Amino acid sequence: MTSLLPSPLPIDPVFQLVLEVPAHSPRPDLPRRLTALFQELAMDEPPRPVEEIEDQIWALWSSHEDRIAEETMAAAVEALGSGSLKKARPLLDHLVAMYPDWPEAWNKRATLASIEKRDADSLLDIAQTLRLEPRHFGAVAGFGNICLRHGHLNEARAAFQIALGINPHMEDLRDMLENLSPHHLMLH
Repeated sequence: MTSLLPSPLPIDPVFQLVLEVPAHSPRPDLPRRLTALFQELAMDEPPRPVEEIEDQIWALWSSHEDRIAEETMAAAVEALGSGSLKKARPLLDHLVAMYPDWPEAWNKRATLASIEKRDADSLLDIAQTLRLEPRHFGAVAGFGNICLRHGHLNEARAAFQIALGINPHMEDLRDMLENLSPHHLMLH
C-alpha cells in the first residue's frame, strides 16, 4: 500500500534533472576522449567489447590531474569495495570539498550514501553529478534504484530508460524495466 503523504526525499527536482539529461552538455573540462567513447558505446554493435569501452569511461571519470586526488579516490573506491564505509566517507567528503567540479567524486559519495540508505543525501549528490556530467549513466541508474526502493515506479522506469539511452548495453536495467512494465505490476 502506498502512502498518501509526500515523500521526504527530494525526488522531483532530481527527476527533473534526469529528464533533462539528454539535452545537457557535459562540462568542457572533462576529458575529450569521453565523447568518442560515448559515441562508440551508443552503437548497437560496437567494434570492440562493451566492457572495454565502459571500463575506459569509468577510468576517465575516476582520473584527475591531481595525483593526490586520484590516490584519495582510489582509497575511497577500495574502502567502498571492501565494505569499509566509515573509512570511505571522510575520503569522499574531502574529495567533493576540495574538487567540487569532479563529477565522479560526487557520484562515489552518492553511491556510499545509497549503500548506507541515506537516500536524500544520495539524491543531492546524484544531482550534482548530473549537473557536471549529464552522460553519467551510473548516476542516472542510481537515481532509478532509489526511486524503486521508495516505490516511485514511474520515475524509476523513466530513469532506467534514460540510462539505457546513454548506455544501451546495461542488460540489468533492461531486465528491471521489463519487471516494471505495467503487465508485471498489475494488482490481482
